[in-house]
Amino acid sequence: MPIDAVSNFFNWIVFVVNFMWGRIPFMLDGAKLTVYIAVMAFILGNLIGIVMGILRVSGVSILEAISTLYIETIRGTPLVVQILIVYFGIPIATGIRFDPVMAGILTMGLNSGAYQAEIVRSGIKGIPRGQLEAAESLGFTYWQSMRYVIIPQALRIVIPAFVNELATLLKDTSILIIIGVHELTRRGQYIAAWSYRYFEVYITIAFIYLIMVLIVSRIARLIEKKVRIPGLGVAGGRL
Repeated sequence: MPIDAVSNFFNWIVFVVNFMWGRIPFMLDGAKLTVYIAVMAFILGNLIGIVMGILRVSGVSILEAISTLYIETIRGTPLVVQILIVYFGIPIATGIRFDPVMAGILTMGLNSGAYQAEIVRSGIKGIPRGQLEAAESLGFTYWQSMRYVIIPQALRIVIPAFVNELATLLKDTSILIIIGVHELTRRGQYIAAWSYRYFEVYITIAFIYLIMVLIVSRIARLIEKKVRIPGLGVAGGRL
């Protein structure tokens, strides 16, 4: 690479650092909201996913049908359309209105629930059938066996897939700019529109997202090592 090109690149890096340094706190405030929305949506999705995942393998036709309908409907429609339905459509149809943040949490939670349901289902399927049979031979009902034997193990072996889902939610919060949520990407838009430094701003935004995802992944690996069940593991996540 020519010396002039190296010098120009170095000067550009210095300019980006100097330009963005004073604006980082403004963007980090947006990152805090991004993390809050992603975590709350993940918790909501986790509750939905566990219930729907169990129903999916319950062996009761009507319950399996309900779970399958929910999962296929959510997975078969774009998240951005779901956000527009919740934020703009539901108020028109029912008169119930959500503020942008609540609409984002609700929609992303419902969306994540469908994917987490499949994660839970795969975790349950990953537990050897003999454990369920052993529990039932000890007098446990099917539901007691699921609650005390199968589900606790299934949740432990799908931690990597859950982490992938949380990382996906962190990135998907950027879609909420369409309903005016002042998260990280939205705040970056303000800076870019004011300064016309679009490339530098969006590079910084991407770097902040990357750091958040790497932190989540690192914490998850530590948790996985502590709770991992030797010999059991399930691949999962969004396809």
